[in-house]
Amino acid sequence: MTPRKPDSGAPGASSGGINPHEVFEDRNDGGYNAGIAVFSYIVGGIIVWSLIGWGLDNLWGTRWIVLLGALLGAAGGFYLSHMHGLTSHRSPSNADGGPPTDGDSNAK
Repeated sequence: MTPRKPDSGAPGASSGGINPHEVFEDRNDGGYNAGIAVFSYIVGGIIVWSLIGWGLDNLWGTRWIVLLGALLGAAGGFYLSHMHGLTSHRSPSNADGGPPTDGDSNAK
């Protein structure tokens, strides 16, 4: 058996290194996915617990448990996203607040 050659269609295979544009896109994609996950947890919690509250309201003849369920669902969704590490505070790359160091020396 002969050893397999690396796939020439792989990202960065033609230059022998990593394509910086693909690395940059992957870095930005993580924040977007985390935001969608936080949104899903919170909205999903609101929907599920509102439905539970609505069912209890119909069962017991009340009208306020659905609101309590919505608040509980929002708090639970935020809690889950925090426990999964999706709402952690990340420091920006230029944390000192100075001018960007991107090589643009034409700024006045």
